[in-house]
Amino acid sequence: MASVQHCDLAIAGGGLAGALIALALAEKRPDLDVRIIEGADTIGGNHAWSFFGADIAQGERWLIERLVVHAWPGYSIAFPRAVRQLPQPYYTIESTRLDAIVRQTLAPERLTFGATIEEVTPTTILLANGDRVTATGIIDARGPGDLTRTMDLGWQKFVGRDYRLEAAHGLANPIVMDATVEQIDGYRFVYALPFGVKRMFVEDTYYSDTPDLDVKAVGQRVAAYAAARGWQPKRKLREETGVLPITIGGDFESYWRSTGAGVAKAGMRAGLFQPTTGYSLPDAVRLAIAIAAERDLSGAHLATFTHDYAAAAWRSQRFYRMLNAMLFRAARPEERWRVIERFYGLGPNLIRRFYAGRSTFPDKARILTGKPPVPVGRAIKVLKETSWRA
Repeated sequence: MASVQHCDLAIAGGGLAGALIALALAEKRPDLDVRIIEGADTIGGNHAWSFFGADIAQGERWLIERLVVHAWPGYSIAFPRAVRQLPQPYYTIESTRLDAIVRQTLAPERLTFGATIEEVTPTTILLANGDRVTATGIIDARGPGDLTRTMDLGWQKFVGRDYRLEAAHGLANPIVMDATVEQIDGYRFVYALPFGVKRMFVEDTYYSDTPDLDVKAVGQRVAAYAAARGWQPKRKLREETGVLPITIGGDFESYWRSTGAGVAKAGMRAGLFQPTTGYSLPDAVRLAIAIAAERDLSGAHLATFTHDYAAAAWRSQRFYRMLNAMLFRAARPEERWRVIERFYGLGPNLIRRFYAGRSTFPDKARILTGKPPVPVGRAIKVLKETSWRA
């Protein structure tokens, strides 16, 4: 027999964005009955989320401090003509920690796993088995909407492997970009995170024109890179794959409507991710804190609030979409590394603000001045033909 549960706020989807909203409300509004409805058996899936220290403002750190599993004081990058160390703190959250913290924070009856969601309205979640969750407000955080038909996109895709090694690797800080590898399928780089003395996460990443990902072939390149560095795996602890959108242009309102116009949304479903990296963690933190500060958590108010919040973020990201247009459309795929190499020759504070999505006017002018890494005529043509201003 179908059941009906009622609560103050229900979150459809227990990924990063939904989990952070639940944790923020548990901290700031402990009087509320907040529930997560998730299709899988765990919170957060199989992921590791990394971020730079400047990505999260000091006043927002309270939400993620206990989620951080690994922290380093700096990182390095490597290109054919430059190797550089950057004194910018770098952090990683693993989904196993996120799952554990959410389970510690929310009572078991507030977490529903293995649920197939049929329909979401501003005040109701209907499950495939006929059960229903009703709430004062609902937030849909189940992942992206119709990206391909509403957005002009490039893609960041990757395969990452977490290895337990036979011997110590000797790497003190992460390699965030090693672009000295063979350039395949667009801009390619390898990413290496030392998770322990004998533990290394190696990820092979591509800024590609297509979302197609050959997991087997890329996994073999991950293994080859580790071998070339002298990192001999004892066993593979886990493997992670991903295909993230890099926005060049598009129609935000059409994207929003692709998953329903009157429902509150969060995370990728709201279009909240850094347009150049595709990473969603900093935006997920900011939105969760903003929602926890709202007194009105009704479905109608949350729908308007999250729409306006995401629309403002979209408008503020035009500069980054313009850069993406030049990277994906003006630079030849095999030459894209030159654009990124030039960027990493700029000042460390500019780089910090760029990844945080807070580039100043002087930052933007500095990025665009000097010898261009792409042909000027082609860049002008691309900017005229793409919808980066939208």
